[in-house]
Amino acid sequence: MAEKLPLAFLPGLLCDAALWQPQIAGLGDIADCWVADFTTQDSATAMVDSVLAAMPERFALAGLSMGGYVALELMARAPERVERLALIDTKARGDSEEQTARRRGLIELAEKGQFKGVTPRLLPLFIHEDRLDDAVLTGVVMGMAERVGKEAFISQQRAIMTRRDHTQILAGIAVPTLILCGRQDALTPLSEHEDMAAAIAGSELVIVEDCGHLPSLERPEPTTAALRRWLQRPLAQT
Repeated sequence: MAEKLPLAFLPGLLCDAALWQPQIAGLGDIADCWVADFTTQDSATAMVDSVLAAMPERFALAGLSMGGYVALELMARAPERVERLALIDTKARGDSEEQTARRRGLIELAEKGQFKGVTPRLLPLFIHEDRLDDAVLTGVVMGMAERVGKEAFISQQRAIMTRRDHTQILAGIAVPTLILCGRQDALTPLSEHEDMAAAIAGSELVIVEDCGHLPSLERPEPTTAALRRWLQRPLAQT
């Protein structure tokens, strides 16, 4: 039996290992899956440190949203450690001034004790409108936010606000790369993924139809299938 490929899954803001459970179950025959815990760090650098410390010398790397920001920071710092890369519902650009101001406002609210996680009012930003009545899905999303909690939310927002813009490193990425996006993602739109795909030579862009920002949970079957193809893509000969 072939040895399983070590695979690091990096979760997004207010997400934990539940974000990746369908993929862990669906890829367990070919991948040795590990999920990062980003509840104690307040910078992308510290998040990268935690991933590098936990993983073997070479591994596959998949990040969603904030996890994608961390994946790109890792690619900037230690590209020799990464055998293949998946960027899911994320972007390479830094935040605009408006986005940074919005994050500061959310931090201020949370510090005043008004942290409510992912509320029903916020759910349309995370999942497709057709799934807002899916009690199981919405329960998973809100449950993750509750477990992550206020203090980690503040730290994660600070990490996102202070991350670097990574558009300039995209052209240098030379490993098999999957770029996957929900068609109706309201937070990191398809255009961001098209730009990344255009910049990374040989990358595969997969658009998941009828899907918002969390394809790993909203549309687990096509997401897992795309990740399986990515994991099985041959490495470039050097």
